[in-house]
Amino acid sequence: MVDRRILAIDVGRGTQDVLLYDPEAPVENSVKLVLPSPTVVVGNAVREAVRSGRPVHLEGACMGGGGSVLAVKEALAAGVKVTATPEAALTVHDNPARVAALGIEVADEAPADAVTVRTGDYMARELQTALSLFGVPYPERVAIAVQDHGFSPTVSNRIFRFSVFKKLLEEADWDLFSLVPDPPHPAMSRMQAVLSAAPEALVTDTGAVAAIGALLDPWVAAQANADGVTLVNVGNGHTLAFTLRGTEVLGLFEHHTSSLDPARLHHFLGKLQDGTLTNEEVFEDGGHGAAVREAIGETPVAVTGPNRATLLPDAYQAAPFGDMMLTGCFGLLEVWRRRRGGL
Repeated sequence: MVDRRILAIDVGRGTQDVLLYDPEAPVENSVKLVLPSPTVVVGNAVREAVRSGRPVHLEGACMGGGGSVLAVKEALAAGVKVTATPEAALTVHDNPARVAALGIEVADEAPADAVTVRTGDYMARELQTALSLFGVPYPERVAIAVQDHGFSPTVSNRIFRFSVFKKLLEEADWDLFSLVPDPPHPAMSRMQAVLSAAPEALVTDTGAVAAIGALLDPWVAAQANADGVTLVNVGNGHTLAFTLRGTEVLGLFEHHTSSLDPARLHHFLGKLQDGTLTNEEVFEDGGHGAAVREAIGETPVAVTGPNRATLLPDAYQAAPFGDMMLTGCFGLLEVWRRRRGGL
């Protein structure tokens, strides 16, 4: 029999959210997992190596930074030697000079006494083991979302990521689905690393699939298809907001969640709605940027993401299929349906 199941994995800064979709069963009965994200796992492994008193060697693919890079910096500050293969070193920075300036030695082989820590966003072996413990066979089809800044050794990765977003939108008449090309944009190095590990996978961006997943909530869809909606994903690392009419993007901005409070977020959302928010304002505030095609005016606000209740407690709390933590996974399935069919 043909295996029609799809494993959707939404890799974030704090968690990786996993949904094993089976078209033969109600979606509510799907196997679901909310696990520590790969960057958290790698960061913990680095700290455990430091506690052993041994050097650390990073080996594997380019992956998301965050917790992993923070742990490496802590190790260096404690006087621990850190080495990394060329690919693994891209996790720290795209510019080799910046990697060396931190004190990391790029080396193909681990020093004899070092603890080797594997890097990579797609934890296939661990997920296969977890599912096998419950007698669940690993599916043939996999969809993975990561938050990618792109390969940008000399330009701010915040500028580069947002410039790719804007270019994709402009080339496709500002349709939301333009932000999730299949295969991914060639400059997105983190996505390309995942694709190398899973060549047949659908690989795309976490922020866009969260918005697409939130649109599967009936209330959000109704607002978007009527007068429009302001849709916000408040993730552990990043906050990405859209003004939408249907799937047409009228404006968007991206910021770091840790830099926002309710008042600051409301300020940006108001300016996004009235069409006055500028890229410079968001970037100079420490965010990624903004792009506004036209003002949408005051609209209902819907929010998803693990920090939604902290920053937007009064907004509509979007939860497609009753499960907010899997919004990105549901978005991945919708992208699969549109790009590849067969759901």
